[in-house]
Amino acid sequence: PSGCPEGKEFLAKENVRVGLLFASKALVQLVVNPSVGLLTNRIGYHIPMFIGFIIMFLSTVMFAFSGTYTLLFIARALQGIGSSFSSVAGLGMLASVYTDDFERGNAMGIALGGLALGVLIGAPFGSVMYEFAGKSSPFLVLAFLALLDGALQLCILQPSKISPESIKGTPVSTLLRDPYILVAAGALCFSNMGVAMLEPTLPIWMMQTMCSPKWQLGMAFLPASISYLIGTNLFGILANKMGRWLCSLIGMAVVGISLLCVPLAKNIYGLIGPNGGLGFAIGMVDSSMMPIMGYLVDLRHTSVYGNVYAIADVAFCLGFAIGPSTGGAIVRAIGFPWLMIIIGVINIAYAPLCWYLRNPPAKEEKIAILSQECPMQTKSYSTQKTLRDFPLTDDSDVEAE
Repeated sequence: PSGCPEGKEFLAKENVRVGLLFASKALVQLVVNPSVGLLTNRIGYHIPMFIGFIIMFLSTVMFAFSGTYTLLFIARALQGIGSSFSSVAGLGMLASVYTDDFERGNAMGIALGGLALGVLIGAPFGSVMYEFAGKSSPFLVLAFLALLDGALQLCILQPSKISPESIKGTPVSTLLRDPYILVAAGALCFSNMGVAMLEPTLPIWMMQTMCSPKWQLGMAFLPASISYLIGTNLFGILANKMGRWLCSLIGMAVVGISLLCVPLAKNIYGLIGPNGGLGFAIGMVDSSMMPIMGYLVDLRHTSVYGNVYAIADVAFCLGFAIGPSTGGAIVRAIGFPWLMIIIGVINIAYAPLCWYLRNPPAKEEKIAILSQECPMQTKSYSTQKTLRDFPLTDDSDVEAE
């Protein structure tokens, strides 16, 4: 349309550059995660969480004062390192503190709700502040909040004590050969890949087709953020009752349907339904799969959680690395609607695999440990039976008691 401020060809070229900028964080996080998983097993969770805060603070300040694409790229990559330390250590700490499966699901639902709150405030707040107060302002506010978070960590978690795990965790290579962990990781990857593809491509598509002003570009993600916040908190409790595998299966199907509906929108109001459904469904998957990862380690491996949540975060980051980097190129080649169709169909096709998480078997060693008490009980029962070779009388039951 003639009223749009930028030309369509320029915006089409920007898809690739913006996509790579978004993907750089996830790519770096992908590489760093396994090392962070090993580090948390050796020194505990509190110190890595605090290291993550320091790196995130530095990257946020760098964002505020970066004036070139290269500096923005470096700041975004640095953000990936900080995020790796924070997320792997945070999820591992929750899994180790909340050993009960139901409590763990609730705690991780609240933690993922915190993630949703960041997304909820971030996109609309950033776009409005950029429009009316300049590029640096939202990052400076965020840097102040990061300092506040660091002060709270120092007061509450006291990240100075090294508290390594008393037992050695299962190696990452062994966990990656577990098909059930791979199915759970795949669900996290593909469900989040949809919103990862939307982040860089939807604003540009809105400028091309709706002539949207800058403040609307972030507001378009508001329904997804609100519904994600509701979904993670609601299904942190409900998923345990209805079955986490079923919750994930339904969630992935809804993610696919929502993505197919996004290109049908003609204005920002038409995006409310698809984006709202997308956020709610991703909340269903995340709040189910994060506790399942911890449960699978308890059931089939050693109950040390640094490595398995490194894998969970790798899956999450893989979605946010592949999504933006390939999404921009696909949009340029075949258009935004086809991108949504491709990723929507992938989610719907993957959803039935969640059925395999319905009743995962324990490993042989775990079965042996759990069944050690059974032969003892059987033996004592058989010993009592050998003492009664004679026919039982009416009074014999009383004497046996």
